[in-house]
Amino acid sequence: MTSRRTLLKGTLCGGAAALLPTAASASGGGGPVLRLPAPAGPYPVGMRTVHLTDPSRTDPWVGGVRELMLTVLYPARSVRGFSRAAQLTPAEAREFAGLAPQVHPGLPQPGRVDWGAVLTHGHVGAPPLPGRWPVLVYSPGGGDSRTLGTTLAEDLASRGRVVVLVDHPGDASQVELPTGLRTTALAGPPDPATFRTMVDTRIADLRLVLDRLGSLPLAGVVDSRRIGLYGHSAGGTAVVYAARDDRRVGAVANLEGYLDLYPVPSGFGRPLLLLRTDGFDGADRIESSWAGLPGHRALLREANHWAFTDYGSLVPRLQASGLVTAAARTALVGTGDPAVTLTEVRHRVGTFFARHLP
Repeated sequence: MTSRRTLLKGTLCGGAAALLPTAASASGGGGPVLRLPAPAGPYPVGMRTVHLTDPSRTDPWVGGVRELMLTVLYPARSVRGFSRAAQLTPAEAREFAGLAPQVHPGLPQPGRVDWGAVLTHGHVGAPPLPGRWPVLVYSPGGGDSRTLGTTLAEDLASRGRVVVLVDHPGDASQVELPTGLRTTALAGPPDPATFRTMVDTRIADLRLVLDRLGSLPLAGVVDSRRIGLYGHSAGGTAVVYAARDDRRVGAVANLEGYLDLYPVPSGFGRPLLLLRTDGFDGADRIESSWAGLPGHRALLREANHWAFTDYGSLVPRLQASGLVTAAARTALVGTGDPAVTLTEVRHRVGTFFARHLP
């Protein structure tokens, strides 16, 4: 297990875990109450956590069998009597309490915000709404925990999708496995060889998830003929390459991930959403790596790289509470109205998958 000071830093690879609301918890702290935006679709959301192993692969970071943790979100028949899920386990929250200002200088120091007791809008173990629902699989930014994609995923689930959030242990900031807590194996921005290992590992992880869809909880409500992938930053890179040679995937959304690691055929053959912000300092490289691809391009204005994640809603609240400077906010999520940006992200991604995986 690496030190928390070895957490990956750098624009390409994204942040760490989602900001969490204040409550009495193992991580301590106080400050403002921060809440994740509620999903806007017509269905309540159920949630289950899944542990996968792949005996055919050796974990490239620590050796041994490759392990994954998943969060599965889905439209629920009823959530009465089922509690809302915590966003992080107590062990993950304790680890992240010291990570936040190291991941992004300018985020509050330990004790200023309690990271340890967020309630998502997913209800643990709630019965699924009967039907056969399209499935969307999410890969987070490099160094991110899967939890950072909660807000968008819950909204997609509330509109009639099964959404699988994938943690990639080894580059994820922190993830609790049945075997214990793992923190990132990365020390600073990855060199080209390390980044290739990250992406190749993520591609194999995503294909494992697709292989196991039929054996996951809720397999009975998953329509394996309607599969989409979406990802942020390094996750956006990984989902495009994972889909390149996998005909099970019907549509892909890349949220500001570079595509210059491997060739992507100009005749990709599947609907492709290429969505970026106007504030990202890697915009020239992004555009160059996307050149010639047939995907639909869209731009988020007055936004920056982490506006696609839960930071987009929560960092402005920290600024309003005097805990984040205007400069730090701009560097993370941009200057735009967070409600407008969130609505745009939900609309762009949700409409894309509704059109191509109806």
